[in-house]
Amino acid sequence: MAKGYWVSVYPANSDPERLTAYNKLAGPAVRAEGGRVLSRDGRVVAHEAGITQRVVLIEFDGFEQAVAAYESEAYQKALVALPDGVERDFRIIEGID
Repeated sequence: MAKGYWVSVYPANSDPERLTAYNKLAGPAVRAEGGRVLSRDGRVVAHEAGITQRVVLIEFDGFEQAVAAYESEAYQKALVALPDGVERDFRIIEGID
């Protein structure tokens, strides 16, 4: 079964304190659904149209599990805490194997 991944890139964040509030809710929600944070706020080298702002990569054992985690009640509550001042490019992608 192919793994599933959440890929989040944050081009803009004008409210870091409220992003912290989101993180406090999102972390436990993701872990409860089997998600593992592989990268968060690490070093980034951007090429072409890439950006170097906050990047988060989370792995799940399967694509469907990744989708279900996003749709979970706990994660939906976390999304409410995501401030308006945060611009985020979020994707759920399927791994090759």
